[in-house]
Amino acid sequence: MISFEHKGNFKRTDQFLKNLAKDRMFASLDRLGREGVSALVSVTPVDSGLTAASWGYVIEHRNGSYSLNWVNSNDFGGPPIAVMLQYGHGTGTGGYVQGRDYINPAIRPIFDKIADQLWKEVSSS
Repeated sequence: MISFEHKGNFKRTDQFLKNLAKDRMFASLDRLGREGVSALVSVTPVDSGLTAASWGYVIEHRNGSYSLNWVNSNDFGGPPIAVMLQYGHGTGTGGYVQGRDYINPAIRPIFDKIADQLWKEVSSS
C-alpha cells in the first residue's frame, strides 16, 4: 500500500506546472508561426520581393488563451499589399486588378497541424 501525507500547499508546484504548459504552448506556436511564414513567403507573388519579405507572426497570450497571427508589414500607408493581392484592388485609373487566393492554400496545412496537435492533446487526457 502506498500512502501520502501532505503539509502546506502546492502553490509553487502549481505555478511550475502552469509555466511549463505556457513554455510548451509558446514553443509549439513559435514553430508553427515560423512554418506559416515560410509557406507564405514561398507563395507570395513577387514583383520587387518586398511583400514576400514582409511576412511575420505574433503570438498573443491573454486571459489564459493563445492566438497566433500572421502579419505582413508592406502597406505603403494603405491596406497591406498582401491583402490587396489576395482580394484584389482598384487602380488609380478606374480599373480593377483581380485578387488571387494564395494565402489560404498556403496556410491551410498549418491549420491542419494545429488541429491535429490539439486533438492529440485532448484525446490523450
